[in-house]
Formats: sequence, structure tokens, C-alpha cells
Amino acid sequence: MPDWLKLAACAWVAAAVMMLALWIWYRRKRNAGIVDVGWSLSLPLMTALYAALGPGYLWRRWLLAAMFCVWGVRLGLYLLRDRIAGRAEDRRYADLRARRSPAATLDFFLFFQAQALLAVVLSVPALIAVFNDVPHIAGLEIVALLLWAIAVVGEAVADRQLERFKTRRSSRGRTCRDGLWRYSRHPNYFFEWMVWVAYALFALASPWGPLALTCPVVMLFLLFRVTGIPATEAQALRTKGDDYRHYQATTSVFVPWPPRSAR
Repeated sequence: MPDWLKLAACAWVAAAVMMLALWIWYRRKRNAGIVDVGWSLSLPLMTALYAALGPGYLWRRWLLAAMFCVWGVRLGLYLLRDRIAGRAEDRRYADLRARRSPAATLDFFLFFQAQALLAVVLSVPALIAVFNDVPHIAGLEIVALLLWAIAVVGEAVADRQLERFKTRRSSRGRTCRDGLWRYSRHPNYFFEWMVWVAYALFALASPWGPLALTCPVVMLFLLFRVTGIPATEAQALRTKGDDYRHYQATTSVFVPWPPRSAR
């Protein structure tokens, strides 16, 4: 078995065990939102394993692991506050359990384990880079690090602005237009995607680096077609109605852009 496959398999087992533990927690607490926290923490776990066991240049391995850890731990803690601590379960998960009962237990087990497999796919930039034994950090990797820093800060700012908006009593039934949310309906998702662009750019400095370009493509597909924007907008339309329809008519869906006049 190739060394890269052994390393990926080791990381997958670690993530699968963590997801199993979180599924057991979900069975007790009935809050499947913990899967989102687990996904964000699985990638730091995987990349730390890659950095510890990979054969490439030491500083490159641990720099990339640190990038994944800072991103993943920040996001995980935010999701823990936003979706778990003293919160009701996300409506998407509650509705799925109601529709699929009694098969929901198996469905959620498979869903949790699918997140572990997805994390393996999205860890490809790190897996590629930890086999690069060139003994210096390339200029392209430095550019990627700067882009990553901008993206992580942008995502954190967007999350904080939305979190503060939700705490105000006057916000009930209204749409957040504070800060970055004035220019994009999903600035958090935009900067999240830019994080993955940065990881792919970092990997391009290594042999087989172009394979990492699949990761931002996969992430874009997930955001626009699967669990991101469609579900979020459907929920917003149910809870905010015409206010959100006006927001849709005037505000860019993804890339931050000056708002337009409603027709």
C-alpha cells in the first residue's frame, strides 16, 4: 500500500471513531447539530496526524497543520455556541428525523460517517503537501498563507456580526444586514470557500498539487447544491418572509458586492 494511502487511511479511522463517539452523544441528547462541530474538528485532527507522520519538510507540515487547526477549532467553537449550547436542534435535522423515523437512527449514523469520508476528501491539500520534502517555504505557499489569513478573519467577522444581530430583541423576524451581510447574503460561506481556495493554492507548490483544486470545487458544490445555501435560504424564507425576499432581490448571493435597487 502506498505511503500516502496508509496515511489517509489512518486519518479516516481517527475521524470515523470521533464521529462514532459524536453519534452516540447525539443519540443521548437528540441534537444532530453536533455533526457540524465534529466535521470542523475532524480536519484539524487529520492534518495533525499528517504533520506528525508525513515524510516532508517539517516546517511545511506543521505550518499547514496549524492553518487547519486555527480554522477548524475557531469554526467548531462557534458552531458549538450557535447550534449546541442551550440551543434547540436545527430544524433541518429535526424534520429529517421526523420524516425518516424509525429508520432515522441508521440514517444519522451513516450521515455522521459520511462526514468522516468527506473530511478525507477535503484533506487532500494537506496530504499532498506533507510529502513535499523541498526544504523551504515557497513564495506560492506564502501567498496562500496570506489569502488563508484574510479568509479566516473574514469568516470570523461575518459569524460575529450575525451572532450579535441574533442577540438583539429587535432582530426577531428580520434579516441581518450588518457589516458584511449588507454586501452578501452568505459572507460566511464565501470566506469559508476562500479558505479552501487558499489550501489548494498552498498545495500547488507541491508535486501532484493540481489534484487539490478539486477541494474548492467540491466545497462550492456543497455550498450551492447540498447543505449550505439552499437549506439556509429556505429556512430564512419560512421565518422572515417578505423581508428576506427583498434581501434576495437586492443583495449578492455569495460574492460580497454593493447592494442593488429592488425592482
